[in-house]
Amino acid sequence: MTSFAPPVAPDGLLAQLASAAAAPNADAVEITLLGRAGEYTRFAGGRVHQPQDILETQFSVRAVVDGHAARAATGTLSGLDQAVARATAAARALADRARGKAGSATVAMPAVAPEVVLWHDDTAAFDGGARATAAGRTMRAAADAGGGAAGMFGRALTQIAVVNSAGVAHHALATEALGTLTATVADGTSHWIDLHRSAGALDLAASVDRTIAEAVAGQGRRPVPDGRHTVVLGPQAAGELLTFLEDAGFSGELAAAHVGLVAQRAGQKVASSLVTVADDATATIGLPIGFDMEGTPKRRVPLLTAGVVGEAVTNLATAAALGTRSTGHAHIAREEVPTPVAANMVMDAGDATEAELIAGVERGIYVQRFWYTRLVDRVTATITGVSRDGCFLIEDGRLTAPVAGARFTHSVLDFLGTVDGVGSARRSQPVMNVWNGAVTAPALRGHGFRFGAATVEES
Repeated sequence: MTSFAPPVAPDGLLAQLASAAAAPNADAVEITLLGRAGEYTRFAGGRVHQPQDILETQFSVRAVVDGHAARAATGTLSGLDQAVARATAAARALADRARGKAGSATVAMPAVAPEVVLWHDDTAAFDGGARATAAGRTMRAAADAGGGAAGMFGRALTQIAVVNSAGVAHHALATEALGTLTATVADGTSHWIDLHRSAGALDLAASVDRTIAEAVAGQGRRPVPDGRHTVVLGPQAAGELLTFLEDAGFSGELAAAHVGLVAQRAGQKVASSLVTVADDATATIGLPIGFDMEGTPKRRVPLLTAGVVGEAVTNLATAAALGTRSTGHAHIAREEVPTPVAANMVMDAGDATEAELIAGVERGIYVQRFWYTRLVDRVTATITGVSRDGCFLIEDGRLTAPVAGARFTHSVLDFLGTVDGVGSARRSQPVMNVWNGAVTAPALRGHGFRFGAATVEES
């Protein structure tokens, strides 16, 4: 097994960060380390074509002077003192320009983070040799089926540390295993993606076999009829819909601006009683982490509970605007301002298999996944996108003819309001531009999902 080491040596790390945070010229200093050591085995065309190791390290510094905050960053521990000096000077300049008017910036106070199982030995053992063996088996199985396979198997070690001058000191190392595969047989395709702290939880062999079988069954696709359909969404498609809930008003920024569901409909039922979704840092699925980038311990934040609107995820700033306490969801994305983000969104599982959900449909469509999705209307949570890969007609309770990808425009809330079946198996996928972010969902059955152009009567 090759070395599986964190980006920054943990020994003495918190003490070094605390020393740097004790800047004499600032009222408060917060230092966040975000590190990631990732190893990826990419394969296509019958061979492993791009094995890749990626090492990322960033120290983000936030200094506060007279209630005014400024940031600086560095990629090395040796550059930390200079970054603290730059952030402090920028914060002081902001305070000077404010001519004595105090701001409201603050830092987290010490508190105990929830205990979460972050390290899995099976992921540490998922080294280059194991991944290459799995890739070889996958490509041979696809070739035996008359097609091909392209994808990636990887492992990563995520590191986060947060220290501030108020005494906060948290550090975590978390394993992560990821698999993604597109199988193609003639015009039939199927796609699979899953991630977990544990490599064993990916159930790699079974997932590969199922994906290739779906590609074989997907040959000879026909167009999806325009109109509204009963649908069974696979876990990947369901998860993609859930990522848009935050845009509908579960962000602390939107709630503080009196926009969206939490601000306007808290406590009201907007979805089926079968729909319970939370951002859950204590979950055993997805990519939980016990504290955020400001050092605030996380907790389970109910978004929808039996269809009823719950809370927004917040950081220190948005919590202050709402007069509440931070839920521990501060986030800093590349080339974006700091904002609260739902980082481990999880929907409760039901008690039905996918086959049982399909068996309850007389006529409808099974949708494997969506892509190129985007928000159209925040108020109604309407999105548009395209279905893709292993999609099939459902007739008399079974999958029949495969169907091609089709454009859709539909309200996420409208669909969740029609859900009458929830799968028992869940799958996780990463969330774009969210550090260590994941969404986990089961299969869902609902009604009236619109593909193509609706008629006047339907619109």
